[in-house]
Amino acid sequence: MCDENDILIVYMSKKESNSSFEKVFEAPSRILEKGIDLVEKGEKAIVSKKPFKIAEEYWNTLGPGLVTGASDDDPSGIATYSQTGAQYGFKFLWLSWFTFPLMATIQEMCARIGVVTGHGLAANIRRMFPRKALYLITGLLFVANTFNIGANLGAMAQGIKLVFPSLSVVLLVIGLGLSCLLLQIFTTYARYAKYLKYLAFALLAYIASALMMDLNWGEVCNNFYRPSISFTKDQILLVCAVLGTTISPYLFFWQTSQEVEEQNLLGKDDSHRWKQVVTKQQLRGVRSDVWTGMFFSNLVMFFIIAACGATLYANGITTITTAADAAAALRPFAGNATFFLFALGIVGTGMLAIPVLAGSTSYAISESLGWKQGLYRKLKEARAFYGVIIISVVIGIGLNFVGIDPIKALIYSALANGIIAPIILVYIVRLSTNKLVMGEHTSSKKAKFLGWITVALMGIAAIAAIIALI
Repeated sequence: MCDENDILIVYMSKKESNSSFEKVFEAPSRILEKGIDLVEKGEKAIVSKKPFKIAEEYWNTLGPGLVTGASDDDPSGIATYSQTGAQYGFKFLWLSWFTFPLMATIQEMCARIGVVTGHGLAANIRRMFPRKALYLITGLLFVANTFNIGANLGAMAQGIKLVFPSLSVVLLVIGLGLSCLLLQIFTTYARYAKYLKYLAFALLAYIASALMMDLNWGEVCNNFYRPSISFTKDQILLVCAVLGTTISPYLFFWQTSQEVEEQNLLGKDDSHRWKQVVTKQQLRGVRSDVWTGMFFSNLVMFFIIAACGATLYANGITTITTAADAAAALRPFAGNATFFLFALGIVGTGMLAIPVLAGSTSYAISESLGWKQGLYRKLKEARAFYGVIIISVVIGIGLNFVGIDPIKALIYSALANGIIAPIILVYIVRLSTNKLVMGEHTSSKKAKFLGWITVALMGIAAIAAIIALI
């Protein structure tokens, strides 16, 4: 028989054994916790240093401008820039700096309109100009953006299939489309805005892929600083395509509405936003954000043209129809790493651009018709607004399965954009320089001049594109 002391000893030994056993399994967690603590301490130590602190503060000021600029380099845009480099080498690298001040000026005008008035672009046009023209614009914008969504989904699926050949394009298109849709509808705006902001890093893939090549920097710089064009039909159409891809109507609506969304995120009621005081410091922050985003967009354009010029053009491959074609064509000449980065960039930029395309369409239509709108609202609070997004993405998915050539879809999209871009640009310049709308915050004379230059160039590009396509 065991006495009480023996039982206690056995119990204690078992407890110690269990405790030791538990500690064995706790060890990885404890190590992980210590590692996290060390990383957090290191992060605080690094970020607290002045250069990193400045960088962090600057990053926090970026938002709608960065997202808008990054979304401009969607798979359709990548295809256009890739074709430019493949067909003419480094000849049109100068377009990357030529378009920069034009698109930045227009996007800053859009941003100022949103911040000062507290309403999106379509809502302001509706209040100040005839509505019939607005309805035509929004109808064409819906067509153009929906075709673009379809083309981008197809390009993303093909980009993934390049890396994973066994996957089904049909399932990829549907899965990617639904993923974009669900995130846009069921994610809070604060989280969604952060998600889009970080997706902009996908564009670094194109910068990295170009830097991994052995570029002739002397020739690159020579073509960058010295504009050159022969005014042949092909070159004029290509320049028009770059202008249309870079200065796109969907960016105007998105930029303006996102500035309003940002104010709502800060707890400001959009219905009374126009009554609130806008400071010069606030507008300087908006300007910094917009110009940073547009610079980033054009920097990526530069590196895509350079990469394709150094490889595809140099090896006699002068025809590229999609971004996936560019990635596949680069592989034999630039290696697997460059190919992988290029393909990865297609998916990342598509995930960024599709919500922007669908969202800009919905903002334009909802504001034109006076519906409740805004990504900060829940589904049940703005059913028509989210309905437009759903319909646009679903049709975009369907376009990949009804036998429509994606290249033809982009041509139709370019035609629609070519018609509406100059008209919208006229409205933007007039709104941003109208004291009745903007009060003391009208755009400067320099911005007004650049704005009208952009209107003229886009008008010429539109006429040239329409003549060529009809």
